[in-house]
Amino acid sequence: MGFRLKRGDLFFGAGAQVRVVGKGRKERCTPIAKSTRAVLKAWLREPQRGERDVLFPSAKGQRLTVHDVQYLLNKHRRTASKICPSLKQKRVTVHRLRHSMAMDLLQEGVDRSVIALWLGHESVETTQIYLAATSP
Repeated sequence: MGFRLKRGDLFFGAGAQVRVVGKGRKERCTPIAKSTRAVLKAWLREPQRGERDVLFPSAKGQRLTVHDVQYLLNKHRRTASKICPSLKQKRVTVHRLRHSMAMDLLQEGVDRSVIALWLGHESVETTQIYLAATSP
């Protein structure tokens, strides 16, 4: 869960990645896109707020909760819907963003087994649930 990330979970340079411990205490490493790296590096240069080492603190300086993240998604969906009205009726969730990312990876030609690894799934069959809707 991105809202539990610590600054120390980010690794830059060749093979830039984020390392997290997910469900079932499984560690996973996910590559960081070049464009995301630039944004994260700029964010890390900002003065640190709140709890020590929290990558994305809440307004109160604490770790973001699930509700905090959903609030932010809703807020930005409403703002974006002014430019893209079809978003007004959409329900945007962390899970849907995760699904969209998996679909983008598949459409870019990333192997299903790699997508399963990045999502932290035990098997490619579990990942197939994400991908079945629009598989090529």
